[in-house]
Amino acid sequence: MRFFTPRPTFTELPAIGLQAQDIHILHSAASFKQRLLQQIASAKRRIILCCLYLQHDEAGQEILDALYAAKKASPSLEVFVFVDWHRGQRGLIGEQKIPGKIAGNAAWYQAQSALHGGTVPIYGVPVQTRELFGVLHLKGYVIDDTVIYSGASINNVYLQQFEKYRHDRYWLIKNTTLADSMASWMREQFLNSSAVHRLDQNQVPATRAIRSDIRASREKMKKASYQLSIAQSLPTLSQQKALAVTNIVGLGNNNRLNRYICQLLASAQKQLTICTPYFNFPLAITREVNRAIKRGVKVQIIVGDKLANDFFIPPDQAFKAISCLPYLYEMNLRRFAKKHQQDIASGALKIQLWRDGDNTYHLKGIWVDELYTLVTGNNLNPRAFRLDLENALLFSDPQGELLAQREAELQQILQHTKLVEHYQDLQKLNDYPPKVRQFLARLSRVRLDRLAYRVL
Repeated sequence: MRFFTPRPTFTELPAIGLQAQDIHILHSAASFKQRLLQQIASAKRRIILCCLYLQHDEAGQEILDALYAAKKASPSLEVFVFVDWHRGQRGLIGEQKIPGKIAGNAAWYQAQSALHGGTVPIYGVPVQTRELFGVLHLKGYVIDDTVIYSGASINNVYLQQFEKYRHDRYWLIKNTTLADSMASWMREQFLNSSAVHRLDQNQVPATRAIRSDIRASREKMKKASYQLSIAQSLPTLSQQKALAVTNIVGLGNNNRLNRYICQLLASAQKQLTICTPYFNFPLAITREVNRAIKRGVKVQIIVGDKLANDFFIPPDQAFKAISCLPYLYEMNLRRFAKKHQQDIASGALKIQLWRDGDNTYHLKGIWVDELYTLVTGNNLNPRAFRLDLENALLFSDPQGELLAQREAELQQILQHTKLVEHYQDLQKLNDYPPKVRQFLARLSRVRLDRLAYRVL
């Protein structure tokens, strides 16, 4: 017997109409970097970059040099960079901190700022007083009237500076209303916040000194929504057969973005595809996936193989506790697959593992029937649903104007995947390297693995 759930109406969602020719989906990190540099070089009015981090490496230097060059060529150009407050100030894992000296990327920001007269401000945005309990995971670059949306941060691997790459999604949307909406939200929530400070200047306050400001900023952001001028409701535009987009932002438990993600999953009638690099669904998503399978929806989950996880460390290298994360995610996936083995055998559920050599997988998103596409940096895990500042773009395409580009993107992702035909295709605890096995067994004994699933 099949169980059918009515398609949500999304009646509260404002949206704007789009022209199909104004949307371009790129397929590789290298093409993304090339286009980003082109957009920066041709900017006339504004450049606003927002990502988890801007890394001190060759790719980071190239992007920062491009920003300084654009500002020098056009002094009236508005340029802002927003990165996570904590991620910007700490060094790489294992980097030694020198007493009395700021570490990590911020030291580089300050050195570059001194060379260029501080013309490109780089702001640290704190979402929580400790990195473990929440970071800036908001995505989206606004360059003039174009929104460039990707889950990628800026470093060598995300931009394929050399041979290795970290695969993500890369969407370019040219639309003044959407660009204005994204830019206005960042100006209001970041530039007008006493918790946000420049990391490229020497006087960076200690986190403990701005704790009250951080908490107040977090509460404000929880209530803030994107505003779209001259918008209609998403159902109205669908009735008019118009290609449309809406932007959604969310922070904290049971936030607006979480609710719409669950409604989106519940709307699936024929086909549902989900991408996540870290298989650790919140209960709300697991529930909707189970319901979709029961009502006859063909569900496809594309997840990174543990060897394609950005936390994976080969067993022949020095052991670090963080390297156990890919194994935790695989254990979670194996339990899920075992529970759904009958659905896997019948073809109702497809689980596909992405791996391409020693490259890594970081993309996220949801495809529903031939109507909805969600582009997001949200990892669709408990941390994203509870702790981090997240956003997404939801596209509605009633006439299939984006289907060719949409299918091309999916095929690009799928070409490096392997189908899981049985849950036993996935390794279990006893198959893991000894140090990993010992660490995970110890976590399980004291039930800290459950905590890890919620915050990592």
